[in-house]
Amino acid sequence: MQRFNYFQKMNPQTSITEETRYRHAKKMRRKKIFSIRAAKDVMFLTAGIFSAGFGLESFLLPNKFTDGGVTGISLLLSETTGGSLSLFIIVVNIPFVFLGYKQMGKWFALKTIFAICGLAACIAFIHYPVITSDKLLVAVFGGFFLGAGIGLAVRGGGVLDGTEILAIYISKKTSLSVGDTILVFNIIIFSVAAYILSIETALYSILTYFAASRTLDFFIEGIEEYIGVTIVSPKSEEIYDMVTRKLGRGITVYKGKRGYGKKGHAPEMNILFTVITRLEISRLRTEVDAIDPHAFVITHSIKETRGGMIKKRPLAH
Repeated sequence: MQRFNYFQKMNPQTSITEETRYRHAKKMRRKKIFSIRAAKDVMFLTAGIFSAGFGLESFLLPNKFTDGGVTGISLLLSETTGGSLSLFIIVVNIPFVFLGYKQMGKWFALKTIFAICGLAACIAFIHYPVITSDKLLVAVFGGFFLGAGIGLAVRGGGVLDGTEILAIYISKKTSLSVGDTILVFNIIIFSVAAYILSIETALYSILTYFAASRTLDFFIEGIEEYIGVTIVSPKSEEIYDMVTRKLGRGITVYKGKRGYGKKGHAPEMNILFTVITRLEISRLRTEVDAIDPHAFVITHSIKETRGGMIKKRPLAH
């Protein structure tokens, strides 16, 4: 800053022009990063919609199988009432979308609305061929394509099934973990499926759920309930401000210095650490890239958290 003031005194007009160009270039770079991220998110969400639609139309629906979560509830309602599955998928997900807006922000809610409405339209207007009637193959591959669709949607910053939103919300209010909440939720759904359909169908549906959940974990690269993120960057002050003010998350600052890297030994700098949910990782990465595309970012799974702000505050809008 002192050097800038010095050159400004020597040639103020040139300094102002250079500062304006720098701000414009920074603004354009930020816009470009967010545009690319938005395009990738749309691609992930669209791929997720078609994958989930294929799993439902080609495997589960013709064989009257169900799944866990909100999708399972919609399938059971459609089977028992004879109503439109597309309509039930939208209606049942409405409260979860509203909850997601409160907890994750408007962009997450908009992406989720796009994903859910896209899946409903895909089921209503695209007719996939029936692949097989073998129950084991239906359970495994139906679960695979459905789980792949949900996983791709999460990679795109949204969800096709609102169960996880509810699970995260309940975990913030109680001592139950996200995994425990989803497990209890699905036990209820499969118990109802056993009563309405048959025990055999319910058992195959449980197999479908496990195939979907394992595939989902694979597509989002094993992200657990919470993610610990360590960020090393010379622009730590800007990133700190973004995490605390824009995302509304707590952050821990460590004093440290980088070892030997591309530019040799680096001076002392602040090392940042924060904990977020896996639904927020996409936005955090985009925000960090917009500030410093060369930042060193480490993410790792966290099974449980206590204290702090992650269970107390929703994501800033």
